[in-house]
Amino acid sequence: MGDTVNRTVTLEGMHCADCAVKLERSVSRLEGVKQVSVNFATAKMSLAYVEPIVNFGMITKQINNLGYRIQQQSLSNQTSVYRIDGMDCADCAQKLEKRVGSLPEVNQVTVNYGAAKMTVEHNGTAFQSIVQTVQQAGYTAMLDTGGARPTDELSFWRRNNKVLPTFLSGLLFAIAWGLSLGAFVEEIYSTVIYAAAIVIGGFRIARTGFYGLKSRTIGMDLLMTVAAVGAALIGQWEEGAAVVFLFSLGETLEAFTMDRTRKSIRGLMDLSPIEALVRRDGHESIMAIEDIRIGDTVIVKPGEKIAVDGVIISGTSSINQAPITGESIPVEKAVGDEVFAGTINQQGAIEVQVTKLSKDNTLSRIITMVEDAQAQKAPSQRFVDIFSKYYTPAVLIIAVGIAIIPPVFFAQPFQMWIYRSLMMLVVSCPCALVISTPVSIVSAIGNAARNGILIKGGAHLERLGAVSVVAFDKTGTLTAGMPQVTVIIALDGRTEDDVLSLAAGIESSSEHPVAEAIVRLAEQKGIRMKGISSFTSVTGRGVKATLEGEEYFIGSPKWFANELNVSMDGVNERINHLEQQGQTVMMMGTNEKLIAIFAVADEVRPNSKSTLEQLKKIGIKKTVMLTGDNRGTAQAVAAKLGGIEYYAELLPQDKVSSVKELMTNYGHVAMLGDGVNDAPALATATVGIAMGAAGTDTALETADVALMADDLSKLPYAIRLSRRALKIIKQNIAFSLLVKVVFLVMIFLGTSTLWMAVLADTGSSLIVIANGMRLLQKNKRLS
Repeated sequence: MGDTVNRTVTLEGMHCADCAVKLERSVSRLEGVKQVSVNFATAKMSLAYVEPIVNFGMITKQINNLGYRIQQQSLSNQTSVYRIDGMDCADCAQKLEKRVGSLPEVNQVTVNYGAAKMTVEHNGTAFQSIVQTVQQAGYTAMLDTGGARPTDELSFWRRNNKVLPTFLSGLLFAIAWGLSLGAFVEEIYSTVIYAAAIVIGGFRIARTGFYGLKSRTIGMDLLMTVAAVGAALIGQWEEGAAVVFLFSLGETLEAFTMDRTRKSIRGLMDLSPIEALVRRDGHESIMAIEDIRIGDTVIVKPGEKIAVDGVIISGTSSINQAPITGESIPVEKAVGDEVFAGTINQQGAIEVQVTKLSKDNTLSRIITMVEDAQAQKAPSQRFVDIFSKYYTPAVLIIAVGIAIIPPVFFAQPFQMWIYRSLMMLVVSCPCALVISTPVSIVSAIGNAARNGILIKGGAHLERLGAVSVVAFDKTGTLTAGMPQVTVIIALDGRTEDDVLSLAAGIESSSEHPVAEAIVRLAEQKGIRMKGISSFTSVTGRGVKATLEGEEYFIGSPKWFANELNVSMDGVNERINHLEQQGQTVMMMGTNEKLIAIFAVADEVRPNSKSTLEQLKKIGIKKTVMLTGDNRGTAQAVAAKLGGIEYYAELLPQDKVSSVKELMTNYGHVAMLGDGVNDAPALATATVGIAMGAAGTDTALETADVALMADDLSKLPYAIRLSRRALKIIKQNIAFSLLVKVVFLVMIFLGTSTLWMAVLADTGSSLIVIANGMRLLQKNKRLS
């Protein structure tokens, strides 16, 4: 078939959107081209094609034949991550993405507004132009090396470039307003001071606005510049100065509040120390965590933070894992136990052998996933983006119409309608609307992360808040997942130790919890496991292996009776009795006869029942247990949990079918499991939730939501938080739209002023930010 090649190129000669559409269609018709997307605004074409069916030369020839040219680019593409300071508006983030994306050296750019992070794929020569473009947009870009930035230690008021111009502009405006109010000087002097306030406060705004216009983006900075200049031209110097000061003040306050919101992520970064005491080649030294290698030994004293992911090789201690897992009670750790970067060693001195580099440890993965989650758009945010895409141009057209139509066609006063047109420009800003959703998502995801809950995107946050049914895997979720062998019945004249030795030998190659219980018991009794060969796992049924030329099986009674056709005479009553007690029964035998019966029981988690009760209190309509165990075991566990509904004897595909059935009957369903064995069901559910994800790569990658500790009680908190976030998002959207409608009406009625429109715009942005930031606090009703 060939290899799929993904490539992004910059085009020359494309001057209209219709050309872009035609070019996209023409290239897509080439055999072997799987996907083609042309972005007219940035003159970029993204390609996915299969070699050797089609090659890049053939695609280039097709583009040249249509009258366009591919700009020469370096083939050594690089991906760089920048931290952005001063980005306080979600709409501004979109504009920045477009500006940087229009650079010839840049192939692709993604701006993560929530994390103030920009990821750029470029040809390796764009570093300077990227930084310069960001500066022209009014922000500061610094290459992210993973360590602390110099600006991190400065207060917001010292590192934000909007603070000083805002202060000076406000001071001049207050002086001029005071002088004109008391008639202390002639009007010309107060006008000069107003003009100075406009220039000092508006220079940065105007520069950013016009640089945006060069990259074909009309931002709020440009609209405010036009409004201020327009007010001055019609003699409204006081209004123009008020526009500049209020807008600059609003931007500064928005930046300050968003800076506080983003600290929820920077707080995670601060969990890990920047250096540690390392023993390497027999020598001890203090090293930066970036220089620590796998296999090094890190020495951690009492009270210190653990700097790495690793395994304890010496010492015992009590470890506070709350920063990572949200567990309130410290965990006792000894030799052989795993520890995580960012956790706190409370008592004894320990030595930890490093198992992961700093960039790959659990804390780093959590930080990256939380930041990426903030960048993923929720359904409500996608609605807002589409709405604002059409709303802003529509209001701009109306503003032009207001300025021209009444004076020209109806002999209305020119100055009055120009003034109203300027107010329309101000009101057309979608800042409050665009920021209404992401600030809530950033706050909620940050809150969840601090409490040991990883929500991997705004879409998952909204869906979790909408679930009405929660389905649970039994083993390792509702139960402890550490089953113990309770009964061994030896048959065929064999002894208990003999059948345990054989069973442990067979099960030693299996990772099933029941297999581990059998092996664990043999080790505890000091029984030597028999060597086996040709081990095979039979999904949903059991295992088989060969010993001394004879094939042995261990699995469910159903497997032996229905598929292996082994006689169950004389044992059915014993099996039924054990299953009615809630124990899992496993048979061992050959193709011809049974050799032993093993009964295994798994204890219900202490907080499982209370969690189910909490879910019922918060309005979850139905909770269901899905298990592969027999009906008797499932019934006994369900009874201990207060009579939860259960589906028993399910194979992995049956769990998927059960989740689909629940979704058909009840709508949104959350599935809670271990993230590995239950992956198909987790993927099928509206929201897949993994238990005990700390240190588990598969669980972190596959689940939509991950509970970092084996703590089921975090689930009600996560659902409450998601529902509250959904409520606040709706409040913010409704409020933003209401303010726009009210001021549009006021403009037409002539009851609004320019400075009132600016105040309403910046004020509404601050209000929706403050409302979203409420999700950062651990509300008692969520606990």
